[in-house]
Amino acid sequence: MQRWPVLLFLAWVCFLFFCGIGLFTSGFLLIRIELANRSSCSDPLAAPTRAGRGVVTGACWLPQRIPKAVLLIIDALTFEFARFDLAKERPRPYENKLGFLHHLSRSQPRHARLYRFRADPPTTTMQRIKGITTGSLPTFIDVGSNFATYAIEEDNLLSQLVQNGRRVVFMGDDTWDGLFPQTFFRSYFFPSFNVKDLHTVDDGILQHLYTTVDGGEWDLLIAHFLGVDHCGHKHGPDHPEMAKKLTQMNEMLRLLVAHLGNDTLLLVAGDHGMTETGDHGGDSEKEVDAALFVYSKQALFGAHPPTEPDTVPQVNLVPTLALLLGVPIPYSNIGEVMAELFSGDGNPASAALQQLSAYHVNARQVDRFLHSYSLAAQDLPAERLRQLQELFSAAEEEHDQLLARVREVELVAPELEARRGRAVARFQRYLREARAVCMESWARFHPLRMVAGCALIAATCLLCCVASGLAAALDFPYRSRLLYPLLWGLAGAALLGLGHLLAGARLDLLLALSSAAAASQLGFFWHFWSRQPLQAHLASAQPLAASAGSRPSCRAWQRLLLPMGILLLRCCAMFSDSFVVAEARVAPFLLASLALLLLGRLHWHGQLAAPDTPKQPPGSASCQESWRLLGLLGALLACLRLSSLFHQCREEIPHCQPSPLLGPLASLQSTQAKNLFYLLCVASLAGLVCAVRRWLRHYGNLNSPSPLVLFVRWAFPLLAVWVACYWAVASGAEDVLGKLQELVQVALVGFPRAVYGLAALGLLLALWNPVTVFVKDSRESGGPIVASYPGAPSSQAGLPPVIPQLYRRMQESLKRRLETGHRRATVMAYGLGSAYSAPLVIVLSLLGLLLLLLHSERLSLAFLLLFLEAFVLLRIHAHVVSLAGDAEPFAVPWYAVISWVFAATQFFYATGHQPTFPAIHWNAAFVGFQQGHSTHLLPALLVGANTFASHILFAVGCPLLLLWPFVCEAPSSPRRKLKKELQEEEPLMEMRLRESPERFSAALLQLGLKYLFVLGAQLLACVCAAMILRRHLMVWKVFAPKFLFEALGFVVSSTCLLLGICLVMRVDCAVSAWFRQLQPR
Repeated sequence: MQRWPVLLFLAWVCFLFFCGIGLFTSGFLLIRIELANRSSCSDPLAAPTRAGRGVVTGACWLPQRIPKAVLLIIDALTFEFARFDLAKERPRPYENKLGFLHHLSRSQPRHARLYRFRADPPTTTMQRIKGITTGSLPTFIDVGSNFATYAIEEDNLLSQLVQNGRRVVFMGDDTWDGLFPQTFFRSYFFPSFNVKDLHTVDDGILQHLYTTVDGGEWDLLIAHFLGVDHCGHKHGPDHPEMAKKLTQMNEMLRLLVAHLGNDTLLLVAGDHGMTETGDHGGDSEKEVDAALFVYSKQALFGAHPPTEPDTVPQVNLVPTLALLLGVPIPYSNIGEVMAELFSGDGNPASAALQQLSAYHVNARQVDRFLHSYSLAAQDLPAERLRQLQELFSAAEEEHDQLLARVREVELVAPELEARRGRAVARFQRYLREARAVCMESWARFHPLRMVAGCALIAATCLLCCVASGLAAALDFPYRSRLLYPLLWGLAGAALLGLGHLLAGARLDLLLALSSAAAASQLGFFWHFWSRQPLQAHLASAQPLAASAGSRPSCRAWQRLLLPMGILLLRCCAMFSDSFVVAEARVAPFLLASLALLLLGRLHWHGQLAAPDTPKQPPGSASCQESWRLLGLLGALLACLRLSSLFHQCREEIPHCQPSPLLGPLASLQSTQAKNLFYLLCVASLAGLVCAVRRWLRHYGNLNSPSPLVLFVRWAFPLLAVWVACYWAVASGAEDVLGKLQELVQVALVGFPRAVYGLAALGLLLALWNPVTVFVKDSRESGGPIVASYPGAPSSQAGLPPVIPQLYRRMQESLKRRLETGHRRATVMAYGLGSAYSAPLVIVLSLLGLLLLLLHSERLSLAFLLLFLEAFVLLRIHAHVVSLAGDAEPFAVPWYAVISWVFAATQFFYATGHQPTFPAIHWNAAFVGFQQGHSTHLLPALLVGANTFASHILFAVGCPLLLLWPFVCEAPSSPRRKLKKELQEEEPLMEMRLRESPERFSAALLQLGLKYLFVLGAQLLACVCAAMILRRHLMVWKVFAPKFLFEALGFVVSSTCLLLGICLVMRVDCAVSAWFRQLQPR
C-alpha cells in the first residue's frame, strides 16, 4: 500500500488551498494603514485668541476647561440599561436599575446628561477601546486580534496625556495592559477572559476606586467594569443576576459621586451593547447602541436637555476629552467634538465663540490627517477629497470672516448667533462627511491579490478533479506527480527570492509561498498534459467506461450530473445574502433533495425493482433492499427535521427566537424542567455510548485483550459518567452555598480535565495499537493457522495470501463442526471483517464525547442526532452500492461525498452556531479552566473545536464512506444462513481491501481529493462572492463573516481529513504487522 505518497499528495493539495486562502485574505481583509505621526502643542492648529484672553499655563491648542476626569467604562452598558422609564410598572431585570443616573439628570439638568453612545462595528471590546482612545475606526480584520491584543502604536489620548505630563491611573480589564504597556502612572489589572466570572474584576476595582479618588494623585482615572458584560454572556440580559449586577453599579455610582471634587468630570460609558442573548461583536442595533452619561458638580451645559437623548458616535469622545483636558487631539482622530460641553457658565457670546473655536481646531486636525493619510495610502477617492477640501475651505472662510468682525466691532447677539450657527454648521458638515468617506474607504482591497488567490483556489479545485480521475488508474505515478510539482515550486520560490534580493526589497513570506504553490501547480499540469493526450488520460482514468461502450459512459455522466447539479446550486446561492442568512434551513433541504433524487434515479434505472424478472417476489432480496432504503430515507428526513430544533437566530431574520435548547441547564428557573432535561441528556449520552459498544460487539471487535478494546469496554462508560457528573455540578453551581462552593469549583475543573486526560489516553492507544481483531485457535493439532510464506518476513507482497488461508481455516472448522456435530469451533477470527472501521469508530466516539463536553448539556441530543444521521447516510450509501453491483467497489461516488459535506454544514447550524461573531460560544474556553488561561492558544483551540465540531467529526470519519460498503457485506444472521452459504466463498468484508493494496491506496487518494474538491468548490463560491460583492451593502455583515468561517472550516476539515486517512493507514500498518505474527518464521 502506498502510504506516504498518498498522504504527501493530499498534504500538497491542502497546501495549495491554504496559500490561495492566505493570498485572497491578504487582499480582502487588509488592516488600515496606521500613521506614525503624533500631535503636539507646537502644531499651528489653534485659533488666535481674543485680546486679553490668554492660554492657561500647561494647556495647548485650547484653554484647559477641566483639570480632572473619571472615565468609568461599564462593559456592554446598553442604552436601555441606563434609561429610566417611570411608565414601566413591571420592568424587566435590566430596566430601571440605574436610578441614580436618572436622579442626577432630573435634579441637576445643567450638570448631567445622558446620550446614546453609538459604537462602530465590530463591537468587540478591544476594537472599542481602540476607538475611544484613538478616535479612529478599527477595521474588520481586527476582530481576530480581540483575544491576542497588541500595543496601540497609533497616536492616542493616553499617550497625549502622558506626553504632556498628566497622570493616568487605570483599574479593571487587563486588556488595557496589552494595548498600553508601561503607560499608566498606577494600575490595577484583573483577568478578563473568564466570562463566567461576574465579580472578580468589579470587586477588585471597588477595593481601590474610592481611596484612589480621594488620594488625588491622578489627572485621568479609568475604571473598566466587566460584570455586566460577563453576566450577559453567561445568563443573558433578562435574568435576575443582571438586575443584581446593575444594582451594584448603581450603588457604586452613588458612592463615587459623593467622593468627586467640584472640578472633576465624570463620564460613564458603555463600550458596546448586547443582543437579547447577551452576545456582541456584530453590527446589529442592540450591539451598537451603548450609553454615555456625563456629569460634573460644576455646570456643563447652557441649556436643558432635549426630550429624546442625542446620539453621539464613540469616536467623538476623543477630541472632546482631549480639548477639555487641554492636550492635543490625537493625530488620526476623525471624531467630532461635543460642542455643548464647551458652554460652561459664561455669557452666551463667549460660549458661542468657545464652541466655534473647538470646531475649528477639530476640523483643522481632521484636514491635516486626511492630507497625510491620502499621501501615505492613496486609497481615498480623489473626487471625494476634493469635495471635502471645498467644504473645509468654505467653513474656514466663514470662521475667519466671523473672527474679523468680532475684532473690529462688537456684534449684536442675534447677528453673532446667526453667523456662528452658519460656521458651526459648515464645520459639522465637513467633519461628518470626512468620517463617512473614511468609513467607506477603509474597506481597503488589493484587487490583484484577491484575483490571484481566487485563481489559485480555482486551479486547485481543477487539480483535485483531474487527480481524482487519474487516481482510479492502478498505474498512478505518485512519485512523479509529486516530484515534478515540488521541483517547479522550489524553482518558482527561488526565482522570486532572487528577484527580491536583486531589487533590495523585503521578501513577503506569503507571496513567496503562494508563488511556490502556483509554480508547483503549473508543474503538475505541464507534466499531466505533456506526457500523453487528454483522451489517453481519460481512458486510463476510466477504463470501465471506455471499454464498455457509450451506454455505460452516458450513464456515468448521468450519475455525475445529479450530485454536481446540487453542489452547483449551493455554490451559486452563495452570491445571495438572503441564502447565506437562511442557510441553516437551506442546507437540510439540499441534503434531503439529494437523497430523494438519488432514490428517484435508482427507481428510474430499475435498480429498486428486480431488472431480470417481470415481477419481483415480495420476499426477494431486491425488494427487501428497496424497503430498507425507504426506511433509511424516512430516518434521514426525521433527523433533518429534529435537528432544526437546535437553531440559532441571526439578527437579519426578524421575529426569530433562538431555540431554548441551546441554553445551559443552569439557565432554567424550574427545578422540574431542569431535572427532566438532565435525564434526557444523560439518556442520550448513555445511548450514544451503548450504540457504539453494541456495534463493536456485533462485529466482534470487543473480544480482543488489546489495550484499545479494554479501554472501550471500561473507559467509555467511565467517560460518560464523568461527563454526566460535570453536567450535574454545572447545572446547580449557582445554587450551592457555603463550604460546598469550594467543592463545586474543584468538580467543575476536575471532571472536564479527567475527561480530557482519559480521552487523550484513548486516542494515543488508538494510534499505538489500533488492531481490534482476535483469533481463537482451539484445535487439537498444534500446527500453525496459516502456512509460511517463502518471502521476506516484512514483505508486503507476502501478506495478502494470509487472508484467504485464515478464512479457509475458519470455513474448514465450521464444516467439520456441522458434519461431526461438535459444538466447539476450532479456528475463529473476531472483528477481522471490520478491522479498519472499528478503530475509526472508536476515535470518532472519543472525539464526540470531547466535543460534546464543550457544548451546553442539551446539545447532547443534537450530537445523538449527528451520529444517527451519519449512520443512516452510511447505510444508504452501502445499500446503493449493493444495488449497483460490484462494478466499482473501490470508488466512492460523488453523491456520497457531497451528502457527507452537506451533513457537516447542516450540523454546524444544528449545534447552535452561525457564521457570525456574536454566535461564537466563548464559554467553551472555560470548560475545565474556571480560573482562565495563561496563554491564548488553549482557549482558541477549545473555542475552535466547539465551533467546528461537526466539521471535525465528519472529516475524520470521511474514510468510512470507503469502508462501510465492505463492512455491510456480512450476512445479517450468519447462523441461519450458514448451511446455505457455506459452499460459497465467505465475504472478506474489509479484508478485500487487503487483497488489493494498490487499489486501496488509490481509493483513499481519490476519496480525499473528492472531499477536498467539494470543500474547495464551496470555498471558491464564498471567495468569489466576497470579491465580486465587496462594495455590497451587506459585505461586512454577511459575506465577509461567511468567508472567514468557510475558510476556517476548510482548514479544520482538511486537516482532520488528513488525520482520518492517516489513522486508516496506521491501522493498515498495524494489521500488516498482526498478519506477520500469524506466519511461522
